[in-house]
Amino acid sequence: MKALVKYDKGPGNMEIRDLEEPTPGFGEVKIEIANTGICGSDLHIYHYDIDIPINPPVTTGHEFAGTVVEVGSGVTSCAVGDRVTSETAYSYCGECRHCRDGYYNLCNQRRTLGYWHNGAFARYTVVPGDRVHRLPESIDFRAGAMLEPLACVTHAAIDLTSITEGDWVLVTGPGAIGLLALQTARALGARVIVSGTSVDRERLDAAAQLGAERTIEVGTTDLEEEIKTLTDGAGVDVVLECAGSEKAVDSGLRAIRKRGQFTQVGLFGRPVTIEFEKVCFKELKLTGSIGSKRSSWEAAIQLVADGKVRTHPLISHVLPLTEWEHAFQQFENKVGLKLMLQPVE
Repeated sequence: MKALVKYDKGPGNMEIRDLEEPTPGFGEVKIEIANTGICGSDLHIYHYDIDIPINPPVTTGHEFAGTVVEVGSGVTSCAVGDRVTSETAYSYCGECRHCRDGYYNLCNQRRTLGYWHNGAFARYTVVPGDRVHRLPESIDFRAGAMLEPLACVTHAAIDLTSITEGDWVLVTGPGAIGLLALQTARALGARVIVSGTSVDRERLDAAAQLGAERTIEVGTTDLEEEIKTLTDGAGVDVVLECAGSEKAVDSGLRAIRKRGQFTQVGLFGRPVTIEFEKVCFKELKLTGSIGSKRSSWEAAIQLVADGKVRTHPLISHVLPLTEWEHAFQQFENKVGLKLMLQPVE
């Protein structure tokens, strides 16, 4: 089968290779891939600037959905023919404090699908059976491939942040993660403002169509002043920073009210400088968010099944796996929203 492989450490070092089809072992499931989304972290793997363990050579890709075609002995969570997706935490110790508390996404021994274990930019992948989630009939494969980024968002917005009815929430960065965060916050009853740059004009239009109370193009509109007007001078209650941008962090810290909640979702890929004293002066509750856990996935699946989060409007390109370089370049140039790759023979 053809697979997109990170074959060595360092920037670049990715190519399509012919690999043998995997075989599931005890407790494992073999899945035929239908669609795999391109994540910002896939670009970080390509550039080799992400602080998550990578074990080349490894097949990349982790946002996917497909059909179970073979199960190993001991699997009871699913059966051949089931339509499924999978969590990305392929393995973890199960014994540390974080694992015992259910936060296995923070386990120091966590090894991730598409980073350490062969992932989903291929025809088939093998995952542990207890990481699999079956798709409701109302969720097709493309929507199913969006559940992993949505689970990351629900982890940030629900597990780690307290958003209540009527809150003002600022989402910085209207990429796929930001637009999922917008919809999740709205499902919780919030009024949502989405900010972006001039490059994000089409994405800001999409945010408006998906229910944003206001979209703001920074550089054209004074974000801080606009938010003061909208919130009677108080500032937003919550910031979900989804851009992974130093400037976005700064604008979020300026726009948030005193004693507000600031959740960092986007990854920077490099050190950044921020005016951290604002956290003290405003007595902010500040947290980061990485990955997801079981409750995040359950929330994500329910939001899509209930129609509270729409994923199809975010899918702008579906390309064959062999066009991965073009797709990665489109992603980096902010062309479209969510780009997906499909397996090839």
